[in-house]
Amino acid sequence: MVNNRKVRLMTRLAIYEEGEGKEDIRLGKYFRRDFVRLQLFKNIIAVTVGYLLLVALYMAYKLEFLISEAVKLDYAAMGRRLLALYLIILVVYIAGSLVFSMLYYNASRKKLAKYFRMLRLMRSFYREESEK
Repeated sequence: MVNNRKVRLMTRLAIYEEGEGKEDIRLGKYFRRDFVRLQLFKNIIAVTVGYLLLVALYMAYKLEFLISEAVKLDYAAMGRRLLALYLIILVVYIAGSLVFSMLYYNASRKKLAKYFRMLRLMRSFYREESEK
């Protein structure tokens, strides 16, 4: 005879494993600290590349001015301002990434804990079935 609870549980497990569970199971292999560090590292690289691209685009836009005033410009002050702006942007993005990745990891762990509870319940169904 078909156990309806078992079928419903198997269906929920399969839906989870094929949907959002793929990402949760992948994240379950990381410790929180490692996951957060990986996200921060990826964010730092992305911010750096994006900032360099924006600076290059701005310099290309102002190229005529830069060439005409090349001798008069204070390159040290300009470099300090660019570095300060980069560090401000980097700190803001790191803080956002840190908060987001920790919340994301914690939510994923909660869903994964529910998934493991359902797996234990499924295991108990199979034990009951084998004992009969």
